[in-house]
Amino acid sequence: MKKSIMMLSAALMLGGVASAQKVAFEEYDLDNGLHVILHHDPSAPVVITSVMYHVGAKDESPDRTGFAHFFEHLLFEGTENIKRGEWFKIVTSNGGTNNANTTDDRTYYYEIFPSNNLELGLWMESERLLHPIINKIGVDTQNEVVKEEKRTSYDNRPYGNILTAVKENMFKNHPYRWTTIGSMKDLDAATLEEFQAFNKKFYLPNNAVLVVAGDFEKKQAKEWIQKYFGVIAKGEVTPKKTYTEEPITQTIKATYEDPNIQIPMLVATYRTPSMKSRDARVLDLISSYLSDGKSSKLYKKVVDDKKMALEIGAVGFSQEDYGMYILYGLPMGTFTTNDILKEIDEEIVKIQTDLISEKDYQKLQNKFDNNFVNSNSSIEGIANNLASFYLLYKDVNLINTEIELYHSITREEIREVAKKYLNPNQRLLLDYVPAKAKPLN
Repeated sequence: MKKSIMMLSAALMLGGVASAQKVAFEEYDLDNGLHVILHHDPSAPVVITSVMYHVGAKDESPDRTGFAHFFEHLLFEGTENIKRGEWFKIVTSNGGTNNANTTDDRTYYYEIFPSNNLELGLWMESERLLHPIINKIGVDTQNEVVKEEKRTSYDNRPYGNILTAVKENMFKNHPYRWTTIGSMKDLDAATLEEFQAFNKKFYLPNNAVLVVAGDFEKKQAKEWIQKYFGVIAKGEVTPKKTYTEEPITQTIKATYEDPNIQIPMLVATYRTPSMKSRDARVLDLISSYLSDGKSSKLYKKVVDDKKMALEIGAVGFSQEDYGMYILYGLPMGTFTTNDILKEIDEEIVKIQTDLISEKDYQKLQNKFDNNFVNSNSSIEGIANNLASFYLLYKDVNLINTEIELYHSITREEIREVAKKYLNPNQRLLLDYVPAKAKPLN
């Protein structure tokens, strides 16, 4: 009886979440191949204009890494009609905010304005695409900005190069083997003509999706979109290269010395499938079960109960071609990274051997319901999701239906996927340790 009530309440919850969070949208293509998605929401007098380009760090050459991230900065330098240094002034003086971000798979730009400035937002994003100015002064300026970012976020930050060390050991063929910020040596060696060629190759209307979300009048928005973006010429999109990694069948062991730390860190990383796969979503549930928050299995066991670690957790990198599941831990007192690894392995074996409890399964479903609601709770979140689901998944309606995929995953699938991907011979064990003191001369 109790089980039946639990199942009924879960079904009612799913129905409530699905209906309350339904995101309505319209999509169409311009003649030049630009995909347009419109989401009308008059609940607040704001509008977001965003463009996501299908270019990321994986589209770079091995000797010219960092280009995609560099362009995230460079394309705020100015255009033929927006003077250098004026971009941010125009946005803020019109009551707006803006930003951009880059991953291995895509680059995303957006502005948030009061709804009466929709035309301004569309014009500015069309300017970025149609009339960018890529010259030596802009490249030199942003080169220094990116170098400072690398120093601050990677080189001089405690544990800042974990991802760098993990990626170079997890991938041998795929461009995922380098980080989005890339190599400063590569950026220094690049010519102005190489930056201009990168722009012409990837910043094309038919390699992008435009999202307009918020409070606007559709007919007027479509007219402005045609006016500002319809005149941009279609380009030739270079087909994405396919890179195949051999399965990991033997534990990879590596060491990285960090001069900014005093406590060694355990890093255990498993290669996972494309984020578009069902298995990737099952692994999302496993990651949450093991390490999401202070009530997770590993945190309660290793940090709270046994007092073995200062911190333990995980990061899941869901990407277009391959993903990574990175578990990490900081040992405390006399405990070692090997002690923490032993505890992690015990919990993984439990998942591989036994079904997780009905209570824990329901807790996971509730948590993912909450994540689903939160991801679509703001105009910014909705715009980002609409762009991502179109560009990377080729299914915009996943913004409404992805939660159903998570609800359809069974406890048996969780056990089988854990057996498939989370074995000791399928991972990287990285000893992330303090750098040894250099002897005095």
